[in-house]
Amino acid sequence: MSGKMKNRWIALYVENQVGVLAKVSGLFSGKSYNLQSLTVGTTEREDVSRMTICVTSDDVTFEQIKKQLNSMVEVIKVMDLTHVPVFMKEILYAKVKGIDEAGKAEVFRIAQTYEVRVRDIGPDSVLLECLLTENRNNDLINYLKAYFKNVEIVRGGAVAIESITSSCR
Repeated sequence: MSGKMKNRWIALYVENQVGVLAKVSGLFSGKSYNLQSLTVGTTEREDVSRMTICVTSDDVTFEQIKKQLNSMVEVIKVMDLTHVPVFMKEILYAKVKGIDEAGKAEVFRIAQTYEVRVRDIGPDSVLLECLLTENRNNDLINYLKAYFKNVEIVRGGAVAIESITSSCR
């Protein structure tokens, strides 16, 4: 391998068929590529899905990945988003458990600061719903873990779309 290992982003348009996700993810596991994130959903066309993939690799490996994806019959289009202006967000749920009223007040303050939604409240817990960038979600997680002892995190992979006029990540 040559070059610096870093996160790189790919968007794939694929045929919306049984087994396509398994084939794409199998490519990564079969070659021991470090897959960081993979999200998939249908597009405006019911027969086409779009995958957003984050892989940690060097330049040479990344070029191999793109070539291998392009050679798959079910892949309609491969787009390298690594250096493209995109809007990108990931969903994250954070449940802060075992807190008193002062702890709840702090969670509400944090939610307001990070501009995330409080989705549920229990006698000793608060559930936050976050739609932020990966880095901002990481910041929030680190802050919550530093302040509270019992934090449960569930996060999904990022989705991205190319910007029309500006560069935003």
